[in-house]
Amino acid sequence: MTTQRLRVAVLASGRGSNLQALIAARDAGQLPIDFVVVGSDKAHAGALQLAKDVGIPTFTLDPKAFAKRRDFDFELFRQLDASGAQVLVLAGFMRIIDGEALAPWVGRMINIHPSLLPKYRGLHTHRRALEAGDAEHGASVHYVTAELDGGPVIAQARITIQPGDDEHQLAQRLLAYEHQLLPAVLTLMAEQRLDLIAPDRVALDGALISAPLQLRNGTLVD
Repeated sequence: MTTQRLRVAVLASGRGSNLQALIAARDAGQLPIDFVVVGSDKAHAGALQLAKDVGIPTFTLDPKAFAKRRDFDFELFRQLDASGAQVLVLAGFMRIIDGEALAPWVGRMINIHPSLLPKYRGLHTHRRALEAGDAEHGASVHYVTAELDGGPVIAQARITIQPGDDEHQLAQRLLAYEHQLLPAVLTLMAEQRLDLIAPDRVALDGALISAPLQLRNGTLVD
């Protein structure tokens, strides 16, 4: 097994809790990555300050400064290309990205989404799981493609929905598992154990997986 230190870029629109989990895993020696840049579409995103506090370069692009959405997306990826990143992580980046702009990154771009995909793509996933009366909820890490939250799922974390759970409680309890799931997937990528087999299959150690890997006690298992 060959492990390399991955050069990672992160895009985030919010407070950056998943970025913070990645930084903590790196600092603990558990995640062999180097952050090359953190970008955001929000000038006051908490993720930017987290990055600055530990010396990670940052940039912000204002969508309102571009005449067309795809112009923003192409400039975004121009800056990511210039960073030298090998892998791009979407960690709460709340924008739909133009398919042509992201095409060169397919297979090295992942997103963490708070649902058991393909359930509940898009927003308000915790509320929708509760309203549906689901027995369990979870988070998924998937390869990003032009289809919203529709790329092949690599791994998932599952939690039981408790009686009396509200949207906030469910989201907070799930967050701890998100913070384990994302570093675990990035570790597999650094170990060069994961591949996207066109158009929509995931391979682990060269063998196609029939279902997403599952997080068990902090470890991904098939």
